[in-house]
Amino acid sequence: MSDESTPAAQQQTLDNVLYSVSGPLALITINRPEKHNAISLATLDDLHTAVDLAAYDDSVRVIAITGAGGKAFAAGSDLSEVINRDFKKALEPIVQGLADKLERTPKPTIAAIDGICMGGGLEVALGCDLRVATPQSRFATPEGKLGIIPGGGATARLPRIVGRGWGMEMMLMGEPIDAERALQIGLVTRLVASEELINEVTRMAEHLAGFAPFVPRTMKAMVHFGMEASLAGALMFEKYAQGALVQTEDKAEGINAFLEKRTPDFKGR
Repeated sequence: MSDESTPAAQQQTLDNVLYSVSGPLALITINRPEKHNAISLATLDDLHTAVDLAAYDDSVRVIAITGAGGKAFAAGSDLSEVINRDFKKALEPIVQGLADKLERTPKPTIAAIDGICMGGGLEVALGCDLRVATPQSRFATPEGKLGIIPGGGATARLPRIVGRGWGMEMMLMGEPIDAERALQIGLVTRLVASEELINEVTRMAEHLAGFAPFVPRTMKAMVHFGMEASLAGALMFEKYAQGALVQTEDKAEGINAFLEKRTPDFKGR
């Protein structure tokens, strides 16, 4: 269902998610504040729809996900559904599938976190390229207290982002860490006041949109490949990627603009 006050392509309201586009930024808001934005299966469907809308919109250069209400990014998966989840259902991608999509889309993705970010909510954030939080945010992987383990990617992504030690600390202990600790260990890279959170993400999107279009997507692909490949393989792939970019029109425009002390006019060619 689209909001009639703005063009359908710019703002849409799904059952559990708000979707809007402003300039280069597509902002996806989990809209279940009465449930601390717990991620139900229906919410996951809406999130997939919103990410697909952003991925296929050429005007969108950056995708951000946040939570409504100012108290939670997402408190986790909806436990009223998890309690009846059997082995067959647990093998489906569920949250892991959304995190994979966020990681694999060529466009940079940002998690804008204000408040609780735990369980499946944290796993969605881990699928994003960047995580920005407010000082009152809290992070945890509490699944062990429920007799289960994380199933949305935390056992693989969290140690890769914060290191084995803090990954094990968070998963085995299941205790919340505050925003300062999250910044210290690299779980988030910026802390901003709640009232400035979306403004900061908008500024980041505008900054990224100033690059030649091939640059952020190539850097993202290279980092993900490099994390999985051997050092020698990653370095070789990097040279081929650089070789491709130095042949673009945007490379010539970028260097000429720098030398001429003007703003580059990139064309994505």
